[in-house]
Amino acid sequence: MFFSRKKAADGSAPPRKRITKPIIAAAAAVLVVGSAIGFRATQAQKDEKKADAPVVLEFTPADVSRVEKREITRSITFSGSLAPVVQTTVKSRVAGELSKVFVKEGDSVAAGQVIAQVETADLQSRIDAQAAALEEARARYAIAEKNRLNNEALLRQKFISQNAFDTTLSVHDAAAATVRSAEAQLRIAQKAMSDATIRAPFAGIVARKLANAGEKVGIDSPLFALVDLGLMEIEAPAPASEIPSIKVGQPVRFRVDGFGNRQFEGHVERINPQADANSRAITIYVSVANRDGALKGGMFAKGEVQVDRSAPSTVIPSNAVRDEAGQTFVYTIEDGKIARRAVKLGLAEAQGGLVEVTQGLEEGLAVVSIRATGLKVGSPATVKAKAIPAAEMKKG
Repeated sequence: MFFSRKKAADGSAPPRKRITKPIIAAAAAVLVVGSAIGFRATQAQKDEKKADAPVVLEFTPADVSRVEKREITRSITFSGSLAPVVQTTVKSRVAGELSKVFVKEGDSVAAGQVIAQVETADLQSRIDAQAAALEEARARYAIAEKNRLNNEALLRQKFISQNAFDTTLSVHDAAAATVRSAEAQLRIAQKAMSDATIRAPFAGIVARKLANAGEKVGIDSPLFALVDLGLMEIEAPAPASEIPSIKVGQPVRFRVDGFGNRQFEGHVERINPQADANSRAITIYVSVANRDGALKGGMFAKGEVQVDRSAPSTVIPSNAVRDEAGQTFVYTIEDGKIARRAVKLGLAEAQGGLVEVTQGLEEGLAVVSIRATGLKVGSPATVKAKAIPAAEMKKG
């Protein structure tokens, strides 16, 4: 079908009709709304796809531990102060003026070494007096002995009576006793002279000097505190409930502040037979060989007594174990997913933070060792590989 325009009266074509602006604006608005609806529909589809995609849990190597086999020990922790087993206060055995002091705090001394001297002038005078008294007593005894022998002969010849001889014998015995007494007094004076020289009773270290040269000292006046650091002892309280597990000779390991990670060893030397009335704890005594003298008296020690040891068995970090509704379990990563395993536990090693698993896990299995919340069985999970240092990458 064909259509033709009608010409105007003058023969020209009729004018075309113009499309107004409101119509154009409305058309543009329709296009914009349509595009927005289409974008929203597309975005909704994308969001729906993202919501449907499962979230993969990523753990670092520090978050996961492998089940391994090893021995585990049960131990009882303790703390206490170190003290030398052999220590003493050296005292003066004689009265007098302390004329010389040969050592000071921190000096090492040998057994029998002279460490101080008391003035000996008075003591020497006493020795001289006792020596003279002894000589006089011996002279009197010599005369009494001669008289006894003479009167004994006269008695046999009936020249003197028995009473006269008994008197002579009595004088003789008294003279002999006087000699013995004088000898004893001389020995005492000589012993005092020897005691005026103060000697170390054993090899050790001077902990304190309690007197100085020129001071007057009396009998039993303290002069020095002497210690032997070769053998130390820790006195530590232990719960009475744990005492049945502690035996004499059990090994002990401990650390002391200031020595970093250095670990010292000892053994249980003895156990107090009676509990403390207030704390109800029982004191154990730990013997420690201190050959290098590193440990000093008064240092504070923290350690543990090893009371039990298991055969090699599967162990995991104790913080991987969880309890819920009376069930003990761990989370594992198996085939790229979170799994849950019920376990039975054995000995716990407090120092290493490990616990023995007697049932429920196999060696080499990966367990989640951090306290992550919201873990669900079946959730995808992976362990992030360790970063390779740049130096190693260059070597490759």
